[in-house]
Amino acid sequence: MGGQAKVGRQLLHTPEGVRDIYAEECARKTAVQSEIERIFHLYGYQSIETPAFEFYDIFKKERGSAGTREMYKFFDRENNTLVLRPDMTPPIARCVAKYFMDEPGPLRLCYLGQTFLNRASYQGRLHETTQTGVELIGDDSSDGDAEMIALVIDALKATGLQEFQVELGQVEFYRGLVEEAGLDEETQEQLRELIENKNFFGVEELLSEQTMGEELKKVFLKLPEFFGDIEHIRLARSMTESPRALRAIDRLERVQEILDNYGLGEYVSYDLGMLSKYSYYTGIIFKAYTYGTGEYLVTGGRYDKLLVQFGKDTPAVGFAIVVDRLMQALSRQKIVTKVDMVDRAVLYEPGARKEAIRLTKHFRAKGRAVQMIRKAAGNSVTDYVSYAGRQGLGLLFYLSGDGEQVTEYRVESGQMKALSIDVYLSEV
Repeated sequence: MGGQAKVGRQLLHTPEGVRDIYAEECARKTAVQSEIERIFHLYGYQSIETPAFEFYDIFKKERGSAGTREMYKFFDRENNTLVLRPDMTPPIARCVAKYFMDEPGPLRLCYLGQTFLNRASYQGRLHETTQTGVELIGDDSSDGDAEMIALVIDALKATGLQEFQVELGQVEFYRGLVEEAGLDEETQEQLRELIENKNFFGVEELLSEQTMGEELKKVFLKLPEFFGDIEHIRLARSMTESPRALRAIDRLERVQEILDNYGLGEYVSYDLGMLSKYSYYTGIIFKAYTYGTGEYLVTGGRYDKLLVQFGKDTPAVGFAIVVDRLMQALSRQKIVTKVDMVDRAVLYEPGARKEAIRLTKHFRAKGRAVQMIRKAAGNSVTDYVSYAGRQGLGLLFYLSGDGEQVTEYRVESGQMKALSIDVYLSEV
């Protein structure tokens, strides 16, 4: 018996990296997600759902954002390797290639779903997270880039968040430099990690081992310093002659101009040292930060060469909001998301069922949530008043006998009043 009790207790806990949410916390998360979705729809985006698991090859290195060890893998009956999706973008790319292969015009899609990463747990990071975001397919313009940033800003503001920053980078600037330097792929990746981590000494040591001009070395060494407003980014122009790198700066300048047209330029800063590990990004990349959480709330960018891997050669740009981190930030910043929780219950004896249903239908017709509770023979009304208090209910309505009379209990104050049900219904 002791062993069974121990197993039972273990089964009540969740595995590492996942958690339950319920009651008001769950209601607030749902409300925040709905508000974000409302903004997406106002921008003309349409909802899409993809499966929680896909074929493993959907997320192979050239397409996905997670290494093979970070994926939750399993097999189907035909022995195909499947994975719980670690990222939302590759499945949507697959879906677009399948259903919109011949559509040349732009597609605006938005989503909400869970992603799963089997990573080493530290600092309480979750293995299962909720992400919501958009994908703009078939638009390769700077206007499309700017629309993404504007949409991020408006979506975060709609949740009540005010103090945040969207940081923009451009992977083409770095790629133009490494192209000019003739660095091999392995060295490029080592240098990328050092620059992104702002490891100045590591960058200097690695460059000392490479054969390239001193001027080019200076650019790489200063790359982690190119962050701030758009004027800081313009300084990089004088330090390179790479056409690819210069085009990247041109693009950022156009995006800034468009965001100023939106009236949202104040939310944006730049960092040419932001170099995503995701191999599918091809141009602008960005992240949004706020205080109250140590990690980014939003990540996104342009991935013009991802869909061609699924057979549709078209540009795309998108982003994902990590809802769990957003909820953490809202909580720590004491930004309260208002939700309508159930605040009343109708307690009835079996003979009063008909009148109890009549009363609950009356409340629900007026848009008020209400629970119906049949009174157990062995319990007192006081027991149910105490229960209502524990559940956060403010009102308890008790119908005894045939239900001709209703007694209203105000749970917090302990006040009560009794009226005939017909009089009560005429008053509320």
